[in-house]
Amino acid sequence: MFVIVHRKIFVAIALALVVGSIAVISIFGLRLGIDFAGGSLTEVAFSTTLPDKAVLEENITNLNIGNFTVRESQDEVGRDGFLVRTRSLSESEREALANAALSVGEGGEVTRFTSIGPVIGQELRDKSVWAVTGVALIIVLYVAFAFSGIGKPVSSWVYGGITIFVLIHDVLLPAAMISVLGVVAGVEIDVLFVMAILAVLGYSVNDTIVVFDRVRENLIQNRTERKVKTNVAGVVNEEIEYTLTKPFEEIVGSAVTQTIARSINTSFTTLITLTALYIIGGSVTQTFALVLMVGVLAGTYSSIAMASPLLITYAKWQEGKSVKK
Repeated sequence: MFVIVHRKIFVAIALALVVGSIAVISIFGLRLGIDFAGGSLTEVAFSTTLPDKAVLEENITNLNIGNFTVRESQDEVGRDGFLVRTRSLSESEREALANAALSVGEGGEVTRFTSIGPVIGQELRDKSVWAVTGVALIIVLYVAFAFSGIGKPVSSWVYGGITIFVLIHDVLLPAAMISVLGVVAGVEIDVLFVMAILAVLGYSVNDTIVVFDRVRENLIQNRTERKVKTNVAGVVNEEIEYTLTKPFEEIVGSAVTQTIARSINTSFTTLITLTALYIIGGSVTQTFALVLMVGVLAGTYSSIAMASPLLITYAKWQEGKSVKK
């Protein structure tokens, strides 16, 4: 019940995080990787001491291939190296870039070269947007259908709407983190990021629905039924009217108390796995694991301290409207 009693504080924190995340993304933006923006990506690994990054940047500048970015990385076997992102390169330009990169140190090897055209990048962007939008729509429909027997004091569509608002919170936080890392460490948005966001959506909605499902069970257990007959234009209709035996606030608080241990334990074990993946896994999966870690933390907070308080807040608002009428 602590979360419900102090719901205004928890909701205010969540809203501050959402507004702050939007501000961060608006200011710094999101660096699109070649998956979405198109271009070429060259990875060079060194078995000896990592060369000076400034020397590599000077060599690439002398090639006159246009704008480029260089950031440090590790390959799949743990060797230090660089990731060089450029526009789409011809075969001769690719060879020149490889020679320029290998010449800065000993024991160098080009471990990866990827090139994606702008048309494919645009197609991937469009499909990613459709994927996230489609998942959000399906979630709303599913929640509305699953909670379609409740009706009072909050309709089933409200449960779906709150779930989506919670998901926005859970997606914005890791996106804001990537935005900051894009400025600080040159981290870019790629297909793995979209996969991580979709995984966060699934994880978060599962956690939220567990809490809401317990709310539904408690509502069924703490209400009485009464048949009400109405006569409209000579047609007699019979409806069932429900009356709660406990305050809605208390019912929701009990649901949170009953599920909070499950939410924390599930998140803790998931974070252990993701931490191991981040530390032991290669550079390719590090960003993926980091996005999931932030998403899991955000999802745990929102399902416990955001979804249920918003449910109570909406119910209080509806009750206030009814009193005024």
